[in-house]
Amino acid sequence: MGTTSTATLSQRSGGLETASERDIDRIQKVIHALRTVAQQAERRQFAGQAAVSCHTAPLAGFRSRPLALAVAGGLLLALPDVAPAADASVEEILIRDQRRAPYALERSTVGKFTESLQDTPQSITSLTKELLEDRGAMSLNDALRNVPGITLGAGEFTWQGNNPTIRGFNSRNDMFLDGMRDYGSYYRDPFYLETVEVLQGPSSMVFGRGSTGGVIHQSAKQPEGEAFRRLHLNVGSADTVRATGDVNQPLPSLGERSGLRVNLVQQRNAVAARDVTRSEHWGVAPTLALDLGDATLLTLSYLKMQGDSIPDYGLPWLRSAPAPVPRDTFYGFDSDYMDTETDIANLRLQHAFSPTVELTALLRHADYDRSSRITEPLLAPGVTPQTPLANIAVSRNVFSGDSNERMLQGQLNLVARLDTGLVGHALVAGLEWADERSSPLMRIGVGVPGAPLLAPPPAMFSATRLQVRADASTESRSRAAFVLDTLSFGEHWQLALGARWDHFASDYRGQRYDADGRSAGPEAVQRKDIEGSYRAALIYQPSDRQTWYLGWGTSFNPSAEGLSFIVNARNFGISNAFLEPESNRSLELGSKWSLFERSLQVDAALFEIVKANARVPDPARPGFNALAGEQRVRGFSLNLAGTLPGRFSLSGGYALLDSAEVKTGATLDNRGRPLLNVARHNVSLWLNRAVTPALELGVGTRYVGERLARSVSPVLSAPGYWAFDAMGKYLLTEHVTLKFNLTNLGDALFFDQLHPFHVIPGPGLAGVFALNLDY
Repeated sequence: MGTTSTATLSQRSGGLETASERDIDRIQKVIHALRTVAQQAERRQFAGQAAVSCHTAPLAGFRSRPLALAVAGGLLLALPDVAPAADASVEEILIRDQRRAPYALERSTVGKFTESLQDTPQSITSLTKELLEDRGAMSLNDALRNVPGITLGAGEFTWQGNNPTIRGFNSRNDMFLDGMRDYGSYYRDPFYLETVEVLQGPSSMVFGRGSTGGVIHQSAKQPEGEAFRRLHLNVGSADTVRATGDVNQPLPSLGERSGLRVNLVQQRNAVAARDVTRSEHWGVAPTLALDLGDATLLTLSYLKMQGDSIPDYGLPWLRSAPAPVPRDTFYGFDSDYMDTETDIANLRLQHAFSPTVELTALLRHADYDRSSRITEPLLAPGVTPQTPLANIAVSRNVFSGDSNERMLQGQLNLVARLDTGLVGHALVAGLEWADERSSPLMRIGVGVPGAPLLAPPPAMFSATRLQVRADASTESRSRAAFVLDTLSFGEHWQLALGARWDHFASDYRGQRYDADGRSAGPEAVQRKDIEGSYRAALIYQPSDRQTWYLGWGTSFNPSAEGLSFIVNARNFGISNAFLEPESNRSLELGSKWSLFERSLQVDAALFEIVKANARVPDPARPGFNALAGEQRVRGFSLNLAGTLPGRFSLSGGYALLDSAEVKTGATLDNRGRPLLNVARHNVSLWLNRAVTPALELGVGTRYVGERLARSVSPVLSAPGYWAFDAMGKYLLTEHVTLKFNLTNLGDALFFDQLHPFHVIPGPGLAGVFALNLDY
């Protein structure tokens, strides 16, 4: 058994542990190993009621419970003397460990949160690696489809990669990895992730610019105290072949908490029922932890990913709906491409000055490269409601470009617990800085041949020329300071107060050209924003199993939030230049519960988010926007994660999003209509049952209601849909697991990713078989 979890530094949670908590954690680890021994003894005589997780690496060679209990006694005698906390006992710890849910987290992986998830006054949906494995998630988009309140947007020329909308607001710039911004325009793979957390509601106080609807925080896998080797092989429909490796090796000769972990992935696949689209990528993510002594831990990590794909820009809109053509209709060229390369190097240094004071320094250098040529289908002019489908032509809008984003970021975070009289404090304070640069070169195809709407024939790419339309560079510099204090008043009341100051400066230089290659000359825009973000929450805990809170928070969206003033690929305008930031506020009333002996986590919330000065077209300045709109989302969310009696594991929830354009531009007719890509009703549910110690079965469903891709006339909307999934997993031996996933069981035709100019159908029925080797 390793000792990583007994260290003073709580690396995974980012918080602090008291001495008693460390001792309890040591006992939990021992009991966990003993439980594994007992489970191994029961594998051939299944009569108990405890759920068995196939993710546990069993200990071989034990056949009977008496022998397991004898070993248990020996291990307990080998423990040093431990004095548990007054309100904790070994019996209580044993019960909690036996009922621990593989789909639930006790603490957030965001290092700026000091309290447990139950006591954090914000809606947070956690996707653990066990849940992602059971659901067969092979991309971050696969993972996010399982979060109620998230919908996915289609790619566009100025942005490719993950494009989620959270609680009604676009969050493609709100991706974070281990506490730091992960801006890059690439498709993320969860092969190296421990958890994905969706923090819903404005979070600028914690994360800086953006985060109107929330943020997506990814937590990478870290070295652990026990050696293991894992190889997972997947093959399936749509030419899917995927291999992942996870190797962990403690390095005790370099220090008690030293270790090396390496994660790898190689994948190629098409998309079920979308014949031409396909992708291939590989990645490697090594992490080295070095115990420097004196409560100091140095962690060095690196992520390398490279992807090549034929991008899918789907179908055109016809009148008010997706064009009624077969799902596999493809209007692009089979030589279209999107190539991405991602390099992220990280350094984390943690030092505990005492059991109650910890300092963490973070440093990251990230480099994102992208090269692409994509084809977007648009209806040719002249189509009327009376035009027969066979007579409709599609024009191919070809975009080509290259871009590079580079970022150097740093953070210094101090976490401390202290008392001032009768008031306890969990204090987090920090400094952040970042230098970021984006350099895109954008071209459009001129003289590209069109195609018929029905059954477009395969074609080799041809164009008169690829005309440069924009050559730009944006540099930004951000500096920030923040403080968050959770004040405790007795046993039942807390008050969380936070403030952040951000200085965000952008310097844009570029040239834009018309379709004939004429330039109006060089352009330069400089913008500096100094903004404050705030958070306050009143928290009431009537017992250790329930929490009530009333929270308020703000956020802001600067005009160069995405490191560019070029807002679209139609006219390459810089319509947001010279604008002050958009400002947002939220109010949330929520409750969190631990049920069934703490095995099931339930949280529910009522909320309102208001963007008070949304960007809308400025009639006095054609081609530019004004801060004259207002957008509002009111809703309700319910999330469940954990286990139920009868050896069930559960993850899911429901989100009601009542969104509206409250105020809009004088030239627009969308007042009162829902916001773009926002479904009023969202459901996600996954239920897994351990039928025997060796066999698990899982079923899942998701529902996404009707969404708008354009809210001005002519309004474009995609219908709502249900989709169903299933999983079977069988533990063949203690080291070999067989697994099979089926997605979209009914082969439903649904529209997964929306854009005002194109819409991408979701995958059809697909099956993937997995052989998992775990040693």
